[in-house]
Amino acid sequence: MIPRVSPLLHIAAAPPTTPVAETIAGAITEVAQHEPMVQDPVAILSVLLAILAGLFWFNERAAGKRIFKVIPMLVFCYFVPTTLTTFGILPDDSELYSWIKTYLLPCSLLLLILALDIPGIIRLGPKAIIMLLAGTFGVVIGGPIALFLFRNQVDPEVWRGLTALSGSWIGGGANMVALGQMAKVTDDMFALMVIVDVAVANIWMGVLLYLAGKQKAIDKWTGANTAAIDDLRSRVESFQEKTARNPSLTDLLLICALGFGGAYIAYILGKQMSVTLPFFGASTWKFILVTTFALILSLTPARKLDGAGASKIGSLFLYLLVASIGAHANFAKMFATDGAQWLLAIGAVWMLIHIAVLLTVGKLIKAPIFFVAVGSQANIGGAASAPIVASAFHPSLAPVGVLLAVAGYVLGTYAGLACMKLMMMVVGAE
Repeated sequence: MIPRVSPLLHIAAAPPTTPVAETIAGAITEVAQHEPMVQDPVAILSVLLAILAGLFWFNERAAGKRIFKVIPMLVFCYFVPTTLTTFGILPDDSELYSWIKTYLLPCSLLLLILALDIPGIIRLGPKAIIMLLAGTFGVVIGGPIALFLFRNQVDPEVWRGLTALSGSWIGGGANMVALGQMAKVTDDMFALMVIVDVAVANIWMGVLLYLAGKQKAIDKWTGANTAAIDDLRSRVESFQEKTARNPSLTDLLLICALGFGGAYIAYILGKQMSVTLPFFGASTWKFILVTTFALILSLTPARKLDGAGASKIGSLFLYLLVASIGAHANFAKMFATDGAQWLLAIGAVWMLIHIAVLLTVGKLIKAPIFFVAVGSQANIGGAASAPIVASAFHPSLAPVGVLLAVAGYVLGTYAGLACMKLMMMVVGAE
């Protein structure tokens, strides 16, 4: 359970007064206080795989195709596990989730980047970087504005926790911890920030996955030029068609050996490099290294392994990551924590400002919705989720999410410190 931290916040809102509201709040709180039904890592993995298998099976039926045409299947892969966690079936924390993020994610990225078309990536142009910077700017100004609006409802010291949150939203978890230490945030307040991060960021990620299914209509409405993105997709699809073959056992073993071997080497070297070159954390170095390995392999005959199913295996791991991230979110905990409503309100306004900046800049430069979505997620979610959003548009675009997320890590500390200074000014902190 997240610690109760009512002394940190000035609670101005009255509790629910209607019988219906009291019943709903009480039921959700009761769910949050019980142990989950499924706790063994193997059992959790079985449930997540069963969810994915069921959704893919349903996608092959006429009814499923009609539903997923309106709401992309990836949204269900994300929110079905969230629902099971919220209602106490799956846990919101498990060593399995950490293992998937630590090992399966880099393995997935290596296999997806293996068939990378480097000239096609270069031809995407500068709009992707512009949208990344716009997303960062939206986070930097959004925090101080949201804090100003709710400054009378929260304790002035809340800027410390929000500083940690700004780190998470400009690069990811490593930046969140680093900036939290710089701001001297308490453990209780940090725990609340995790709730806000998971709740607000996960909802926004679900929206982005939904928008991926509407990209053609949105780009047509904004007048965006998607020629470079379309060219990259067609080139990758053409390469896959030319190299496609029935995989042999040797092919599958080689794919797994490259994926897991490269991921583990990147994990070990990342920890070592974080000590010798500490301007990046171990997680950041891991993603830099695994991306570098994949780029090198894409220039060798190993690229042809994509025809034997390398990208399909990479996509399987990526979908499993999506499901595990969804299962990590437990919205019931929000109702079981005193004062969380004001922090959630700050987080929601903060995110809306980030979105407003992105959409404004995207409209001005006529950026495709793909660049808007990935530019946002490279900030808000980092390397753990930016490739997920990118692959929702097309599996060949996952590397774009990785590269932008790495850039987001670089920006995270500096932009987070700027955000911290602005929030200190809002509350008059020294």
